[in-house]
Amino acid sequence: MSDPAPKPLATWLRRQLHPVLHRLWRILRAVLLTVLAVWAAMLVAYRWVDPPATPLMLIRLIDEGRIDYRPRGLDEIARSLPQSAIAAEDNNFCNHSAVDWPAVQVAIDDWRGGKALRGASTISMQTARNLFLWPGGGFLRKALEVPLAYAIELAWPKWRIVELYVNVAEWGPGLYGAEAAAQTHFDKPAAALTSREAALLAAVLPNPRRWSAGEPTRYIQGRANTIARRVGQLGPATACTAPPA
Repeated sequence: MSDPAPKPLATWLRRQLHPVLHRLWRILRAVLLTVLAVWAAMLVAYRWVDPPATPLMLIRLIDEGRIDYRPRGLDEIARSLPQSAIAAEDNNFCNHSAVDWPAVQVAIDDWRGGKALRGASTISMQTARNLFLWPGGGFLRKALEVPLAYAIELAWPKWRIVELYVNVAEWGPGLYGAEAAAQTHFDKPAAALTSREAALLAAVLPNPRRWSAGEPTRYIQGRANTIARRVGQLGPATACTAPPA
């Protein structure tokens, strides 16, 4: 038996909605292509040029009314700072290619074992998020973060990734990057940071609006001690943080 003929109302709705949906799809496709083109241009430009701002900076500007952001080359930042960042956030940074999948598996296993779910974002992923995406969680942001991290690993050398990371990281209300953090918290340029000061800065990275590197709590001091020990243990595993000759 053949299917009954569609009802007149259903036919009318289909005819009315089809051009509307088609226009919406064209608009969505144009927006997506524009975003991809902008990201591609930024990906090429940031290999050589420091970003004028990041999405987080602009969002915070609305709340705080100021941005202290003074980008510096890696040769103008104490070597101990990127080393401490790796020790605190991503021990395998110099060896992985954007995502540390073994660390992701460990985090999943710990969660299945009853422990709190912890992040396994690499420095490459955090850099992608800071430069191209918005703050906060959510599946969509994470789904975009991973391919962007692979893109920057293909487009930039490791030293440039860590250079951008320490230059745009938030280190306090209105403070972005190593130079602003060093000047505000320790009254010195980033090039003059001691190993202890670098470890304190790395220690507050998970929540720089709650903790202060210049006025560390006992917890932050202990965390900085752990980071400093880990820097010594990693040794050559942080070699990729050396600025180009």
